[in-house]
Amino acid sequence: MVDHRLSEEHEALRESVQTFARKEVAPVIGDYYEREEFPYPLVQVMGRMGLFGLPIPEEHGGMGGDYFALCLALEELARVDSSVAITLEAGVSLGVMPIYRFGSDEQRRTWLPRLAAGEILGAFGLTEPGGGSDAGSTRTTAVLDGDEWVINGSKAFITNSGTDLTGLVTVTAVTGQKPNGGKEISTIIVPAGTPGFTVAKKYSKVGWNASDTHALSFDDCRVPAANLLGERGRGYAQFLATLTEGRVAIAALGVGLAQGCVDECLRYLGEREAFGRKIGEYQAMQFKVADMELRAHTARLAYYDAASRMLRGEPYKKEAAIAKLVSSNAAMDNARDATQIFGGYGFMNETPVGRFYRDAKILEIGEGTSEVQRMLIARELGLPT
Repeated sequence: MVDHRLSEEHEALRESVQTFARKEVAPVIGDYYEREEFPYPLVQVMGRMGLFGLPIPEEHGGMGGDYFALCLALEELARVDSSVAITLEAGVSLGVMPIYRFGSDEQRRTWLPRLAAGEILGAFGLTEPGGGSDAGSTRTTAVLDGDEWVINGSKAFITNSGTDLTGLVTVTAVTGQKPNGGKEISTIIVPAGTPGFTVAKKYSKVGWNASDTHALSFDDCRVPAANLLGERGRGYAQFLATLTEGRVAIAALGVGLAQGCVDECLRYLGEREAFGRKIGEYQAMQFKVADMELRAHTARLAYYDAASRMLRGEPYKKEAAIAKLVSSNAAMDNARDATQIFGGYGFMNETPVGRFYRDAKILEIGEGTSEVQRMLIARELGLPT
């Protein structure tokens, strides 16, 4: 029997996050967005709510939930604002999960309780200025010198990497050469404030303006050899697994944005009048909103399916790529239609749909472009790529 109804625990979480998003995030986030300012008070509340520890066992300071719980929280946050949602998504899927999945007992004891409580944020240093989607072309290096790694290189577009709460960045680096001549890539934990680790000025972005994004540089940056995350030479496999998992979370965020567009349009259609009638009475508007709801609903089913396969321990790489692709398309299409329905008001940053329109595009790029998702789907179908 197929049943997409939420459990009592998941529904209670969803309602709790929905209330927080509507009552605490919605009234203030526009000002943070306009000032391009990180919303520390909101992030601190999310920490106290336990959102950063949702999929982490209680023994490590988490809430003892599952990854689907994180996805539900992300969807509800993104219905109101994507900057807050991506701060949580990156903080958990890219900051917490690599240490939980691949870290040693000592690394887990050191980092997970504070990360899960939202006391500090973790970041994932993968993308490089000349790499983009070609993550295997990593140029950052880490050389073992005695009992220390010496790291040199740079990273680009790293979320949560320059806040006052940032506690660490997990960095991918070339640590040697494989027997076949290829790059040996490993993953290393670099605590914030380590000498030689520099955070550049924040980017001026099109969207996600209340989130934190920086370029990073490493100049003879030394960290203990014990900061190696997982097995040496397994960094490439680790970040592929991290990205596959993260795509389900990004899909949930995209669904939230798509559904938020529907929410705003339904409200506006019931208020705005044109030619003596509420514009919600016009069939053209009704059909447009019906298509928007269709996209959000379909994308939600896609990420529910991917998440359920993940939790059952089944292969889900293809389903994660499908969910990410469908949801990012839905978010972009719904944001465009919502802006059209709002007319001139939709072009104003003071309206939520103006922010939704600016925020939607990055969903087709971050954590694997739409082209990469299609490539992954084709590969999983057995086609040569």
